[in-house]
Amino acid sequence: MALLLNFTNPKHRQLALAIATATGFATALPGCGIPCLRGPKPAPALPQTYQEANNWKPNPVSYTAHATTTATVPAADETLATGNPATDEHEAAAIKVNGAGVQQASFAAFGKNASTQELDAADELAEDATDDVGGSLAEKIKANRDEVGKADGDYAVDLSDASPKASDDSTGLQLAESNLDFGATAMDFGVTSFENSAQVGWNQFFNDPYLATLIGQALTGNQELRILSEEINVASNEVLSRSGEYFPFLNLGLGAGVEKSGRHTRGGAVEDQLQVAPGRDFPDPLPNFLVAGNLSWEIDIWRRLRNAKDAACLRYLGTRDGWNYVVTRMVADVAENYYELLALDNRLEILDRTIAIQEQSLETSTQMKDAARGTELAVQRFQAEVRKNQSEKLIIQQQIVEAENRINFLLGRYPQPVERIQVDYLDLNLYTLSAGVPPQLLQNRSDIRQAERELAAAGLDVKVAKARFYPSLVLTAGVGYNAFDPGYLFRTPESLIYSLGGDLIAPLVNKRAIKAAYMSANARQLQALYEYQRTVLNAYTEVVNQLSKVENYRQSIEVKKQQLTALELSVDSATKLFQNARAEYVEVLLAQRDMMEARMVLVETKQQQLTAIVGAYQALGGGGVNPIVQSEVPSQLTLNN
Repeated sequence: MALLLNFTNPKHRQLALAIATATGFATALPGCGIPCLRGPKPAPALPQTYQEANNWKPNPVSYTAHATTTATVPAADETLATGNPATDEHEAAAIKVNGAGVQQASFAAFGKNASTQELDAADELAEDATDDVGGSLAEKIKANRDEVGKADGDYAVDLSDASPKASDDSTGLQLAESNLDFGATAMDFGVTSFENSAQVGWNQFFNDPYLATLIGQALTGNQELRILSEEINVASNEVLSRSGEYFPFLNLGLGAGVEKSGRHTRGGAVEDQLQVAPGRDFPDPLPNFLVAGNLSWEIDIWRRLRNAKDAACLRYLGTRDGWNYVVTRMVADVAENYYELLALDNRLEILDRTIAIQEQSLETSTQMKDAARGTELAVQRFQAEVRKNQSEKLIIQQQIVEAENRINFLLGRYPQPVERIQVDYLDLNLYTLSAGVPPQLLQNRSDIRQAERELAAAGLDVKVAKARFYPSLVLTAGVGYNAFDPGYLFRTPESLIYSLGGDLIAPLVNKRAIKAAYMSANARQLQALYEYQRTVLNAYTEVVNQLSKVENYRQSIEVKKQQLTALELSVDSATKLFQNARAEYVEVLLAQRDMMEARMVLVETKQQQLTAIVGAYQALGGGGVNPIVQSEVPSQLTLNN
């Protein structure tokens, strides 16, 4: 239904107001055709501690698990939401600590409205993004900012319960039609000290100048990060596009044409009877010249356009969190390959030492054979063992080349040697891990923050889809000059034309497409909710697995060192006995082989332990840019350089 109303007419204005009021109430009443939303399935609450997970208890000295404390949720004006932890020089992240403890985690901690605070980060970057197109997107985003989160509530889903309970799909989720406070978001968890390893910068955590140089080169040269930075630009442009939809559209146009009306038509008959001036008929054919401006403005009554813009802002912030998550993963990948390279160097050194020992045994067996105290069999067995280990050296050298090139690929450069530190690999230690408490994952993990923003954006999408059930009001206006002769074009008021009207459109019959879009938005919202649950569950599981692996491999290394000490003594004893003809060559051969294998296994176990430490650091959210500690962010990857 479309009505053309002249708003200069008082009767038309009253009619428009009456229709808008009646239609709005009619579409909002129960039973008007808006389907009920489906509710989420129950999910377990986030544990408050890592202790006794899988009956595993962390080492109280090396790996600190903090006691859980409870603090009240800070008021909206007491917490500064960072909005974007993976940031550049255009915005500074800050969190105001509330109280001395860490707040209790709840599964529904993401339910707070992404209101004026969470969109501030987008404002500053968007302001730079629009310098070259005229006008400031920041001003557009900030326009009507105070209206966010008022009449329309926070999200379309009521997730205020800390422990989600089972809900019948038929009952649906509660629509938030008032301003509800759903509690703290992931950004609201304050930390009073650096008791979580995720808050330690990667250059301090690894404390290796060669590794720090490699990581810095990866952050500036990696192509995947560059691709993601362009995705951030795309999301920023989407915010720019959405922010202009609820402002008036003004078009300026010029037109010229000619028209020939038939004499036996209404237009031709009228022109034949009229004169432009006394004694002057209308030209035939009739020219037409136009200079006019047109204005079109959709009044955002139900906040449909603003909610769409806010959803785009949240997705923009989510892409930056996604970029930060890739940074943490890349830091971990470079570190893991670097420590693998050190392990290969150590294995190569072990082979050289083993070959040297076996060559001595080969020389001894040769001398014993020449002295008729041994046989050719012993010589050939030692010779075969030396050749086997020499062949193994070539394989390890190939593995070193491949490990170096994996690092080179992460750094975005062509194959070349990788400089690395010379250190006793078995005694290599990293920064002491501190696990903190699970609620800190909501703050430190970029993938959780991204999933949170996607969930918030999906909630706004539901409200956008719901607004389509309500009437929309579009105002149109135009003013210009129109004449058949350029000489008369700018005569006022003879050639002046103007118009003012409004279209009030509301769906009445056949709402299937709107209902389908609304239900699809609800389904996508539930998908985002379950994705958030899965992300939190995966993060917690990763931390538990990696911390347990670090501790178990540490204990395994201690036992293997004792085994290696015993094997070294056995090789020394077997060699002396063999030289004195009191032991067979097989005993020496087996002792040497066992010692070499034990050394190799020890190096491999140490590599696994270092990999687990790096994995735990990444799982805790370290290695990127978090709201507490600002790590290195390459200027080449900042937006809109």
